[in-house]
Amino acid sequence: MDSEQRRKRKQQGRIYRPACAKLLLVRSLTVCLSFLVFLLLISSDRLPIRRDGSFRPVLRTSTMSLLPAFLTGGGGGGVSQYQNLVVEGRVLLPDHLVLIVSSKLTPPTNNLDCVYYDNMLERVVLKPVISVDGYHHQFKSIVRCHLPPLNFSASVNLRGRGRSGDVVVERREWLLRLNQSVLPSWDKVAYEAVLDSSVYTSNVVVFAKGLNLRPHREADARKFRCHFSLNDFDEGFFVFNTRAIAAAQEVFRCLLPPSIINNLDKAKDIRVSVSRVDYNVEGAHEAPLPSVAKVQIINSHEHKSNTGKYGLCACTMLWNQASFLREWIIYHAWLGIERWFIYDNNSDDEVQEVIDELNLHKYKITRHAWPWVKTQEAGFSHCALRAKHECKWLGFFDVDEFFYFPHGRGRYKPGTNSLRALVMKYSDSPKIAELRTVCHSYGPSGLTPPPSQGVTVGYTCRLEAPERHKSVVRPELLHTTLLNAVHHFKLRDGYKYLNVRESKVLVNHCKYQVWDSFKAKFFRRVSTYVTNWQEDNNKGSKDRAPGLGIEAIEPPDWRLRFCEVWDTGLKHFVMANLADSTSGFLPWERRSLA
Repeated sequence: MDSEQRRKRKQQGRIYRPACAKLLLVRSLTVCLSFLVFLLLISSDRLPIRRDGSFRPVLRTSTMSLLPAFLTGGGGGGVSQYQNLVVEGRVLLPDHLVLIVSSKLTPPTNNLDCVYYDNMLERVVLKPVISVDGYHHQFKSIVRCHLPPLNFSASVNLRGRGRSGDVVVERREWLLRLNQSVLPSWDKVAYEAVLDSSVYTSNVVVFAKGLNLRPHREADARKFRCHFSLNDFDEGFFVFNTRAIAAAQEVFRCLLPPSIINNLDKAKDIRVSVSRVDYNVEGAHEAPLPSVAKVQIINSHEHKSNTGKYGLCACTMLWNQASFLREWIIYHAWLGIERWFIYDNNSDDEVQEVIDELNLHKYKITRHAWPWVKTQEAGFSHCALRAKHECKWLGFFDVDEFFYFPHGRGRYKPGTNSLRALVMKYSDSPKIAELRTVCHSYGPSGLTPPPSQGVTVGYTCRLEAPERHKSVVRPELLHTTLLNAVHHFKLRDGYKYLNVRESKVLVNHCKYQVWDSFKAKFFRRVSTYVTNWQEDNNKGSKDRAPGLGIEAIEPPDWRLRFCEVWDTGLKHFVMANLADSTSGFLPWERRSLA
């Protein structure tokens, strides 16, 4: 009996003692793992713990953070389109900050904030974005932010707001690296790049500021190199270098790396920059410019055979000129322009709404967001690259400039498509690649409010002597530098321009309009080499209004200025050919657009 009881107690001991030991082992492992996790966290910068041992929690009140290489944070209502975005580049402009974002942002975007960090990374300021635009054929976006506050970094991020109140804590070491990186400023940066390909050759055209090439002159291409990078970070890491084959003003044309030239699709979105070199000393070169320029490829559906191209297209650059755009397009469409390239230089008026309305009525208009201030010459070079695949002839003129065919002078009676018919006569010319026309400048013509029926019929008094000229070009025959002075381009060797007689066609430039319209020129000039009117220099330039100072103060006699010859030719031409015979309305008046 005693031996039987001892046997049972031994069996019970073998059953329960291992279970107790197992429980103790699990508890020990849990304590050890918890301790290791704690050590890992306090040694990391994920928690806002200072090196002096004090603990300072940092609250981020928005839902998510948009970072150049990755996106942290949770979801929330209204922020789903921000989930996979990447900020590819930032440029500090004189009056705002431009962020280039990897995907197209669709309205509404009023739940998007710019996030500013102070230089010590201890404070955060959120401000709503200024505006959002489609970019690079609408595949990407431009986000405009206010300039950073004093003592805050220009390495600005984005944050989407949602219904949920998630708290996001950024990686401190990533922010330190970002704040120490070079943020391109507008006086020194490569800002655009386009693949220019044809049957015979392919190369890349890079647009850059900071190398200070002389205006209106071709530069020595041997002094420059292009640098190609596969890295997506702001500082870049360039792995291919090629020589430049043409350079002028802000435009540099370079060869493609051998690894790309046989497969041009590989060029898309490669970051590219430019540097100056001393070709007399091997290996002597400056560092490449900071770059946000990624190679664009013109969409394949835009490439057309010469027989399938539009006969006549137009390109312009504007800022807040939506009120003139409808009249300008409808009038010139009547004269035969078929395709329009609108380079919008940071407008905040209704330009897009006007374009959308006109496109509903079968006008072929593309608005291209061009965020780069005072780059009209470079923008026109960029436009020539895009348009040459679609257009036989391309006109470069402003939205306050109107081609006019003087009637009653000779047997020719101009009518619809007159401008296109004129240029097409020279489409097969072995010599002529540009047509130039005289340009007359009109004043306020005694008016104070803007003319109700439009500028073509409202401004009827001008200066006697013509000022400069305007041009229409064959874009495939432009020089490889794409050198231009806004009003005309340099042509390929062997080609020349033709001055068209004033009796046949001219341009009416509504240059000095009523004061409320004209004063906008004090705040923004788009040409690279034209002095802003607030600057106290170059006062004798023809690009300034005679007798005006550097402040937008209306002279008492403004409405009577710039009036030497009363010329109602364009007014009568428009009323005779475009006004409704019953109502007298012109087609660009809003109530009559149908």
